[in-house]
Amino acid sequence: MDNIEKLTRELGKAIQLDERYLNYVAARQKNEKDDELNDLLGQVQIIHMNYGREAQKGDEADQDKLDEFEKNFNELFSRVKNHPTMVNYENARDELDSLMKYVTGILSMCAVGEDPMTCDPQANAGGCAGDCSSCGGCG
Repeated sequence: MDNIEKLTRELGKAIQLDERYLNYVAARQKNEKDDELNDLLGQVQIIHMNYGREAQKGDEADQDKLDEFEKNFNELFSRVKNHPTMVNYENARDELDSLMKYVTGILSMCAVGEDPMTCDPQANAGGCAGDCSSCGGCG
């Protein structure tokens, strides 16, 4: 195994020990076990399928049915998004995503010659200077 692959696998292990990763895994598992949330998600899927079936009728689709499906979908989706278990999951996922963007930003900067010990992909977080030659990416 070459050195870069070995170090990458070590980094992967370190990420899986990080609190942000562990919080994400716990939140995902809690989502999977939350009966109320899963019931809401199931209802959303049913409405989505029914909407799709009606919409496939083209010109013969019942607009009142479509409007009702859309209204019910939006109400249920709002309940899903605001469900405490889902909110916790989304927050945990955002934290892990931020970590991964930071890590990949450092790697990207190193690949274009930046100093691995000092480069900071968040240095221009407030705005882009326009020179992409040393940028870790635009999010």
